[in-house]
Amino acid sequence: MGRILENKIALVTGATRGAGRAIAIELARAGAFVYATGRSSRKEGRSEMGRPETIEETEDLIRSIGGEGLAIRTDHLDPEAVRSLIGQIDDRHQRLDILVNDIFGGDRYAEWDKRLWEHDLNGGLQMMRMGIDTHLITLYYALPLMLRGDKGIVIEMTDGTAEANTEFRQNVGLYYDLEKTNVGRIVKGLTHELANSPVTALGVTPGWLRSEAMLQNFGVTEQTWQEACRTIPGFAISESPTYVARGIAKLAADPENARFSGSILTARQLADLYNVTDTDGSRPDCWGLIAKHGWNCEDVNLISKFR
Repeated sequence: MGRILENKIALVTGATRGAGRAIAIELARAGAFVYATGRSSRKEGRSEMGRPETIEETEDLIRSIGGEGLAIRTDHLDPEAVRSLIGQIDDRHQRLDILVNDIFGGDRYAEWDKRLWEHDLNGGLQMMRMGIDTHLITLYYALPLMLRGDKGIVIEMTDGTAEANTEFRQNVGLYYDLEKTNVGRIVKGLTHELANSPVTALGVTPGWLRSEAMLQNFGVTEQTWQEACRTIPGFAISESPTYVARGIAKLAADPENARFSGSILTARQLADLYNVTDTDGSRPDCWGLIAKHGWNCEDVNLISKFR
């Protein structure tokens, strides 16, 4: 890929694990100085997610590939903490070129099989705060700094294409559906408000992501993930976090990325646009499979056509 983001300053929120961590690493690999934020820390302990990954590990991984960056433990529900974070970036660099908003962590509170009046109220509201309030608070403080630059890009990470999220998503609960749909609405609103400005806003969705938690749930590793396909054939359409991260690095470096303003792009669309692949050389198209064959396709022959 080369250092196509040389001299760019990036902030990746929710970079402790999953897609956020991979995006931070790939942006750094492409030459950007990356600020990676999250709540789980070696020094201050785990967040309520209870996962072992820490934000400091993300910084270690960035440095292990020869990249530059800094991990800063940040609770993006705390406006003062976010104000301080952006202030540090401003003091050191006087600009912010790339913002990837990947904060969520609401899975901890999701009750997939419960209807609104059956779902734990406090957990549902916390899920909304973690998936929406965090994004809005970060945008509030980050955008004035980005608008001082010549060209910037805001990438809102979500789950699902605009088309897939048009209808209510079955079996995930109202809170989860509402949170992911609202991220798409944030993209629409930003696109309107940033018109005629140097900052482009858009959304990106990975497919079935093989996050650390997902791999653990299936009892496999990134090296052995295909073993899970024996019992769950649909898992064959899954993708590593690096897949979407590679596409995002190319997207951020594209001098004409404003043509995608207001869009929600999939990992596969980015792969096709910028000629990138997953770590195994494949190009999974999870959302293409869903659009054509529905949410529960388990036909291995059909799935093979979308890799």
